[in-house]
Amino acid sequence: MNFPENLKYTKEHEWISVEGDVATVGITDFAQGELGDIVFVEIETKGQTLAKDATFGTVEAVKTVSDLFMPISGEILDVNAGLESQPELVNQDPYNGGWMVKIKVSNSAELNDLLDVTAYKALIGH
Repeated sequence: MNFPENLKYTKEHEWISVEGDVATVGITDFAQGELGDIVFVEIETKGQTLAKDATFGTVEAVKTVSDLFMPISGEILDVNAGLESQPELVNQDPYNGGWMVKIKVSNSAELNDLLDVTAYKALIGH
């Protein structure tokens, strides 16, 4: 299982990578493994400004549907259009090709509330 050290993580299994005031968000390798084969990703929040912990979309696997949560507050700038036709990218490459959204960071102090890789591994028992 892959846990990039340069990312921050949430207790709800999202990851976030920040460059300047833009952050990329997706779900972790652990999360996609727990969900199983992902068959559909629905994100209809582009252009919206959402608070930390707000739902920004859903991911549907063969067995279940899970909400996707904002790791920090921000405006949804972009949605990974490739997931519309290839939702399996989340399973195959959750940290690169399977990213979900790009957001404009509203409050960078919220990043301090997120988990580093060591804390996230402890959370999931790795």
